[in-house]
Amino acid sequence: MSCELEPLRHVEHVMGTVFSFDVREVPDTARPRVQAALDGAVVGLHRVDELFSPFRPESQISRLARGELNVAQCDPDVRDVLRMCEDAEYRSGGWFSARYAGGQPDPTGLVKGWAVERAARMLDSAGAGSVCVNGGGDVQVHGGPWRVGVADPHRRGELIAVVETRGELAVATSGPAERGCHILDPHTGLPPAQDLASVTVIATSLADADAWATAACAMGAERARPWLQRLAGAEAFVVTASGGTWQTSGFARYTAGLCGV
Repeated sequence: MSCELEPLRHVEHVMGTVFSFDVREVPDTARPRVQAALDGAVVGLHRVDELFSPFRPESQISRLARGELNVAQCDPDVRDVLRMCEDAEYRSGGWFSARYAGGQPDPTGLVKGWAVERAARMLDSAGAGSVCVNGGGDVQVHGGPWRVGVADPHRRGELIAVVETRGELAVATSGPAERGCHILDPHTGLPPAQDLASVTVIATSLADADAWATAACAMGAERARPWLQRLAGAEAFVVTASGGTWQTSGFARYTAGLCGV
């Protein structure tokens, strides 16, 4: 009889994308608790969609935009995320913003990463030995070891790098390759210079990694490179529009290698 513990896996379609859960090393004594945490994490993702979706007219973000609510009247999660967005805006020198469209609140550049990070932490706290939550390609892990692929923006279906990690780590990628140009320069409201194909940021927190990858794409290559080099607690791997690559000084210690470079 094999003594290997059966993993828990789940896929959920919510927030306009796909979330996948891979939960390993679950002791038998903790399995009911971890399963309950997984169920709760899925419910939590749908609650995040209900609160934050700008496409739902009844969401609190939509009601904020229409002036039907003020921030003090919002759910504590909404207030927390908006505070995190303000902090990210400050730390990025204004290149991350939750107010792109006419000054109306839109925290979508951070909220998915925050939701994935929170879901992974719930499972870790419930007793899972190893957790990976993937939300639309942005990943938060605990335990491990884990290998996280970085998509090649110029070769659909191929990887350009692999991140190896054990412990708590997040990997977020932004750029126009998958969804076209969806990031705007917050200073002009226009698309940024199209000189970056993708920016991948690794950090402890996926909310941070998500925000920093978005900010770097908005900056463009000239501003992003020195900013990413001095960004505390994060490393980055960048693919340019012409197919070139560069990385911050500490990125190599997380990689199993670069593919197709």
